[in-house]
Amino acid sequence: MAEQLDRETMENVALLSKLMLSEEEMEKAKEEMQRMLDYVDKLNTLDTEGVDPVTHLLADGNVFREDVVENGDESGQMLENAPEKKDGQFKVPRTVE
Repeated sequence: MAEQLDRETMENVALLSKLMLSEEEMEKAKEEMQRMLDYVDKLNTLDTEGVDPVTHLLADGNVFREDVVENGDESGQMLENAPEKKDGQFKVPRTVE
């Protein structure tokens, strides 16, 4: 069983979490945190010798498609619709003075 939480530790956790807890809430939070710590302590007793560490339950692999250009350079066609253009780019009103 994990070390028992005391009042001072819970007050410090509440302060660091920026929580204003009533007496009831403080007691409930203390019980819940104690259960979590007990569970972690229980997990620490498991024999993990020979078990590879994992970062995710599913196998790592690239699930993304290949980055292939499908439409090419159509900047000329896009600029045909521009009300104003300059040096192969859209010309827009100045927004910063």
